[in-house]
Amino acid sequence: MSNESPAPKHVPVMLQRCMDALAPAASAPGAVVVDATLGLGGHSEAILTQFPGARLVAVDRDPAALELSAQRLAPFGDRATLVHAVYDEIPQVLDDLGIPEVHGVLFDLGVSSMQLDEADRGFAYAQDAPLDMRMDQTRGLSAAEVLNTYSHGDLARILKVYGEERFAGKIASVIVRERQKEPFTTSARLVELVRNAIPAATRRTGGNPAKRTFQALRIEVNGELEVLDRAIPGALERLAVGGRIVVMSYQSLEDRLVKQYFQAGATSTAPPGLPFVPEELQPWLKLHTRGAELATEAEIEENRRAAPVRLRVAERIRATRR
Repeated sequence: MSNESPAPKHVPVMLQRCMDALAPAASAPGAVVVDATLGLGGHSEAILTQFPGARLVAVDRDPAALELSAQRLAPFGDRATLVHAVYDEIPQVLDDLGIPEVHGVLFDLGVSSMQLDEADRGFAYAQDAPLDMRMDQTRGLSAAEVLNTYSHGDLARILKVYGEERFAGKIASVIVRERQKEPFTTSARLVELVRNAIPAATRRTGGNPAKRTFQALRIEVNGELEVLDRAIPGALERLAVGGRIVVMSYQSLEDRLVKQYFQAGATSTAPPGLPFVPEELQPWLKLHTRGAELATEAEIEENRRAAPVRLRVAERIRATRR
């Protein structure tokens, strides 16, 4: 097998759909587009290719992703600015670059292809690996530290809330009991314990029974929902009139947050029955998706990781006070 074999595996999720959604705003000369989740740079490369007049600002919390994408995007020169940051820091990143507003923002949430494919990152429950799960391995608690130090109550809470796990309490009890014998270090042991903690009838449906536990740990380790709760309003605030924001969510908790912010901006705040609605009470966002759009069969065939995606697109239609 040649050293170049991994490259073709990276097919960006719903690539052309995202480009089509951004196009009305990103096609304008001098447009600034933010890729909030750079990853391996597939969406960023398409932005720079399909919108030749646009400037890209791309952020990622994973230094390894930034290094790989820098090579991929090098041919575009100074049209691409890559920054090591978490996506809730986008307003600060833009301030540092002297950019007051942007014309497009793309969020491709969840774990990047690179993080899933690198076994030693510990994101994938299908292979044994160190229990890390940090998107930025230079900071924060690892998944192993969470498993070995959190109280039973806190473990049960994150499994129930972030993993939507019905057997959260039982799994937390098993974790607390087993860590007293030996601290958790690798994923295979955790997968086996979760499988044994879940009733046999439940194990027969819904894929790997450890899936929800791994999701919960990943969200907790990376503070994903708290970060997203700051990132969406931060990005919307910097969106120019006519600018588009595109968000791809991979689980219901993310999508629910995005939906709440989009719907709030697209809803009038005027009391019912007013004969005239002042501009400041009118909607300032326009939704370009009816609910959340799903991937087509062709998009899933192209990249199986598109299967759970929920896509939402909104456009700023008027200025608001900042």
